[in-house]
Amino acid sequence: MRPVLFRLFGLPLYSYGVMLGLSLVVGWFLTLALCERDGLDRRTMGRCYVWTAAAAIAGARLLYVFTNLDRFDHLTDLVKLNQGGLVAYGGFLGGLVGSALFCRVAGVPLVKWADCAVPSLCTGLAITRMGCFLFGCDFGVETAGPLGVRFPAGSPAFNQQRMTGLLGPEAVESLPVHPTQLYEVLVGLALFALVMWTRRRRRFAGQPFLTFFVGYGVLRFALEWLRGDEQRGGLLGLSTSQIIAVTTIVAAGALWPVLSRRRR
Repeated sequence: MRPVLFRLFGLPLYSYGVMLGLSLVVGWFLTLALCERDGLDRRTMGRCYVWTAAAAIAGARLLYVFTNLDRFDHLTDLVKLNQGGLVAYGGFLGGLVGSALFCRVAGVPLVKWADCAVPSLCTGLAITRMGCFLFGCDFGVETAGPLGVRFPAGSPAFNQQRMTGLLGPEAVESLPVHPTQLYEVLVGLALFALVMWTRRRRRFAGQPFLTFFVGYGVLRFALEWLRGDEQRGGLLGLSTSQIIAVTTIVAAGALWPVLSRRRR
């Protein structure tokens, strides 16, 4: 765990913020390279990327705030992003809305842009979840298995276990928990390979985009059962992310034959 990755001129640079910034830089170069390969104008899609990224961050923050309203006492707390507080699904959906608005105004086919942008969602997921691991958030449930990790005193896992009575006053680290952050790093890398493979063999525009949302929905739904942090909201025994996962899987499944028929 390393919440502050390093200091620059005495100012702390938080690991999550650094990884988020790195993911945006990697996504920029990857997305625009794919746009050029697919015949889209680089300058126009560069503006689209900026618009999409801003909408994604806003969506990620809004979903976190919505599922954790009790944690915000002042309006200024809403914009304090240096220590995390973003939800991946909120970012995906916010970015989709931002992309749709820009593409409509610019006259760019949304599915064509989405096929270029979706690989950066995979790399962004892998990079930002590493930031989550360094910060200690989004941890898993307790485990006695060989993959369990312990977080030090003061970490989110330690504090939650102390509050729930799982740790005594003499404890200096948490009980072993699933490193769900690292599991999602692997999910991001696996989805990147799958999406890039689909791009090379796609039969219709939008297929890589739909492949991502189905694949991430299935994997995220399963991983949510291993999450131990309580700041996730929920309904009827399912977390907020599980509800969104099911919704996006159904939506992607419904769009699949529509986009396929459009090509024919």
